Formats: sequence, C-alpha cells, structure tokens
Amino acid sequence: MRFRSLLAGFVATLLCGAANAQPLVQPAWLKAHLRDPKIVVLDIRPHDQTAQRHIPNAVSADYEKAGWRAKNPDGAAGILPPIDQIANMIGGLGVGDSTHAIIVGDDFGATARVYWTFKVLGHANVSILDGGWKRWNAQGFPTAATALPTRAAAHFTPHYDPSIRAELPDVQVTLVSGNRTLIDARPPGQWNGTAKSPAVAAFGRLPHAVWIDQSDALIPDGTALKPVAELRVLFGKIGPAPVTTYCNTGHLAATDWFVLSEVLHRPDVRLYDASLSQWTHDASRPIEH
Repeated sequence: MRFRSLLAGFVATLLCGAANAQPLVQPAWLKAHLRDPKIVVLDIRPHDQTAQRHIPNAVSADYEKAGWRAKNPDGAAGILPPIDQIANMIGGLGVGDSTHAIIVGDDFGATARVYWTFKVLGHANVSILDGGWKRWNAQGFPTAATALPTRAAAHFTPHYDPSIRAELPDVQVTLVSGNRTLIDARPPGQWNGTAKSPAVAAFGRLPHAVWIDQSDALIPDGTALKPVAELRVLFGKIGPAPVTTYCNTGHLAATDWFVLSEVLHRPDVRLYDASLSQWTHDASRPIEH
C-alpha cells in the first residue's frame, strides 16, 4: 500500500511538470527565461491595465473576471470553483501539465490566492514574480504595449490536493476540538468587530482566532513580502498546532497561507477559501466580538 502511494505521488509530480518551482522568482530571472516555451506569464491585473502595458508575451488572466473564484448560494463570495471548471479555465490560458506558470500582479494577496489555486490543483510548477508588475517596470525590464497574445489552449490535468484547503466541516471540527490554530488575516476594524466587508453578513471573527493582519507581512505598496527575518518574528506567536488561515473571501488569508507554507515552510497549513462570507451566511454559527 505504501509503495502504491509513493508511486502515485511520483506520477503526479511528473504530470505536473518535474520538480517544484521556487515560490518567488526575481525579475532578472524571469527576463532570462522569457523565451522558454514552457513558461507562461499570467498577468492577473485588471484586463484594461494589462492591455495598456505588460511583460512581453504575458497572458491576461484578470483576477476578478477570468474565473479564479466563484460565488456560491451558501454565501461564499470567493470560493474555489468546481475543479473541472477551474482546470478548463487554466488550460484555456495556455497553461498545460508541463507549464511553469509565473503569476504577475500588483496585489500580493491576489497573486498568493492564484498561486494557492495551482497548488490545490496539484500543479507544482508555479511561481509569483517578486514585487509584481511594479517592480518589473521600475527596474527597467522590457515591457510591451502591443496587443495581448493569445495562446493556444493546453491540456491541464488537475490533481486535487485537499490537504491545503479547509472547508466548512473542517472549521466546524476545529471550533469543537481545537485541533488547529485559526488565523484571521483581515484589517483591524474587521478583526475587532467595528467594521465588516460587504461580503460578510455579520461583524466579528471566528472564536479563539489569532490575528495576523496580512498587510503587516507586506512592504508598504502591498506588492511583495517583507524580509524573511521580519516574517519569522511576525508569525512567531503562533503555537505548534496545524494552522488554518481565513478572512472574508479567501483573498487576504492567502498571504498568511503563503508566508507560513511557502516561505517559512511550516507543515499542515490550510486556507479556508470560503471564509467568513460563507460562515456568517448561517446566523446560528458562532461569531466572537
């Protein structure tokens, strides 16, 4: 049985494109690899911004409009779409099983959420451009104002990995058993219950949650993470238990998930992508003020 599990994992790795890519790549690295046919640059900024100026050969993959997140009748305002649906969307962008996807944006939470989407679909070859479009442009790397390229659709095979995703029943179990640390990534007003997102039906937070505002992990313009030493201090208050990050719609929480899982290499970190938009849809579920 153990041999079969190891073999299945090995095959999945091959299908997803060899060894894991680095979570963050620098602009100089990307410039050196722009002609690599196995690299697809996904610009997740609003389409009109990407159309005005972009990294050469980048594909527009608008975070809000391309289909990265879905709305569900249960209140979830930014949940992972059905697996086949999101896989078809990614393949339509020209990303195949052997593609190294490079995510470019100006909002680290958005790039981290798209990165997590690839990871939860079992695709290891994915990276975020460190500093995003702003750093690329500020450092004088080549840009284009030509029409955005259209890539041929590719075959993208999902290998769903539930180990990095928390769903509603998982959070309910956590509140009863205390088996995980819940981390709230929202800004202070939403954490302390004096403000709320329009996507959420009630003020407050999940009971017993720990607060780490995702903006505290970012440089002032929000495009990149602070140095690793500072991140270790910021997240050092979390105990040894497994972790689930949440926010309103699974956007801000993606930053905290990325830091813990991909930068600090903490095991067993999950993102509750439906977050409080789903949780507060049912008024009987507990909320702490």
